[in-house]
Amino acid sequence: MAMRSEVTLRPGTPADATACATILADWIQATDRMPRLRSREDSRATYYGGVLAHRRVTVAEDALGVQGFLPLDPVMREATSLNAARPGQGIGSLLLRDAQARSDRLGLWTFEANEGARRFYARHGFGEDGRTEGENEESLPDVRLTWVQGGRA
Repeated sequence: MAMRSEVTLRPGTPADATACATILADWIQATDRMPRLRSREDSRATYYGGVLAHRRVTVAEDALGVQGFLPLDPVMREATSLNAARPGQGIGSLLLRDAQARSDRLGLWTFEANEGARRFYARHGFGEDGRTEGENEESLPDVRLTWVQGGRA
């Protein structure tokens, strides 16, 4: 039986760009409904030059490397994406609880079709407070979810 290694959280750095972009690209590749808008190299450049350089990003890391990440917009307290390389291992919950402990309000967008993510966020106290018909890069309908300390938005 394989021993599960300890997961630690730390601030993301530009050196994490490849790992974060790989986790996101792997999810997109495994999700039929997601359009392929950029190459893996373009995704890495986006994370290196944009997300990791201008946002607070928390990464979850174990002995095998970065296993998940959560970028937050420092002004709006927006979670832009929570991604885990190994779903169902508690890594997303660990990242989200950490973000909730650091803020009194969080908001994010998730795709309407991503029912698993919507259930996950509901379990963590997020409530729906908006929708679009696809006003995002992927042109897919999405749902705005908000968490407020002490209760739903």
